[in-house]
Amino acid sequence: MKTKLIPIIIPAVALATCWAIAKDVKPATLPVVETVAPIEASTATATDPALPLVQIAVLLDTSGSMNGLIEQAKTQLWKLVNEFITAKQDGRTPVVQVALYEYGKSSLSGGENWIRQIQPLTRDLDKISEELFALTTNGGNEYCGAVIQRATKDLAWDPNPKVYKAMFVAGNEPFTQGPVDSKKSCQEAIARGIIVNTIHCGGEAQGIAGHWNQGALLADGKYLVIDQNQAIVHVEAPQDAEIVKLNEELNKTYISYGAAAPAAKSRQLAQDSNAAARPESGSQVQRVISKASANYSNSAWDLVDACKQKDFDISKVSEADLPEEMKKMTSDERKAHIAKKAVEREEIQKKVLNLNRERETYVTAKRKESAQTDTLDTAMTKALRAQAEKKGIAWEK
Repeated sequence: MKTKLIPIIIPAVALATCWAIAKDVKPATLPVVETVAPIEASTATATDPALPLVQIAVLLDTSGSMNGLIEQAKTQLWKLVNEFITAKQDGRTPVVQVALYEYGKSSLSGGENWIRQIQPLTRDLDKISEELFALTTNGGNEYCGAVIQRATKDLAWDPNPKVYKAMFVAGNEPFTQGPVDSKKSCQEAIARGIIVNTIHCGGEAQGIAGHWNQGALLADGKYLVIDQNQAIVHVEAPQDAEIVKLNEELNKTYISYGAAAPAAKSRQLAQDSNAAARPESGSQVQRVISKASANYSNSAWDLVDACKQKDFDISKVSEADLPEEMKKMTSDERKAHIAKKAVEREEIQKKVLNLNRERETYVTAKRKESAQTDTLDTAMTKALRAQAEKKGIAWEK
């Protein structure tokens, strides 16, 4: 049995003109193959082409001993997304899209090299989180070359050379195993401007012996080493409690509409609960910070976010798709109601982000006091910042 792999990685626009917009090799024994439902087209991928873009593919090894790696991914998604909160390219905050793959699990299809695309590039962070929490592991064959090739060909990578495009692949079996040449896959990726970062779960020398470093070298990436079984270290800060408390107020500003709303709102609350269930990882705090940023957008089911879209017109939403409290409102009353919630949300988001600035100062000072082995979040952060800066993305000092 072998084990392997992982990666990760999202924005929106400040609310403002809701009113104006509305107006104008097979394993020895193969277990039963999991049936995979077709992937629905994401309703959260619409992006203003004028905004800078970041695209990140997270490739997760879900074979036997990767439970620790998956747990790290579940709890640190929000922290990784938050890396771009204070980032700017040409003076604007980039939109971040994330794609998610799993590979190396025996219950996947051997004909597909035991690879499954879980989500294409999307801004629907709640859906990515939901899928991460649903992942399970079992033994299998892990083929890095195959999954890199698949992600390179399948995903809608933006051809703009200014877009930061990256994959993160982590695991602990030889990087070169499988029917697809991993070197060629990495070369094909970088030829399209997609950086390949490799994360070896284990010792550095062992990873080099397994050629994990070569994959990164071929595709302008970074070779990283982590302990996948190490617990994520969360530095508790004085601001944490207030940040978490503001999440309840933030949720009250969402105005559901359309057929997708019940499931989407339920998903939002479920991911709040998933994050809250792991307080030791800090994921609850990081999720609220994400929800207070431009990274978190739900225009497919929330009228406040929908009104930020250039071509959205509230007057064209049918009464049947509106929440009960808005059905009896006049057109002007509906616009005023959405605008009021938009202002409330913006005020709450500002409070959260201001608290986060104070929190970051506190956490940075505390982290300097203790050195620790890298985990998924710290390893990816190091690579993300260094590589994105070469694309003209800068962070507030």
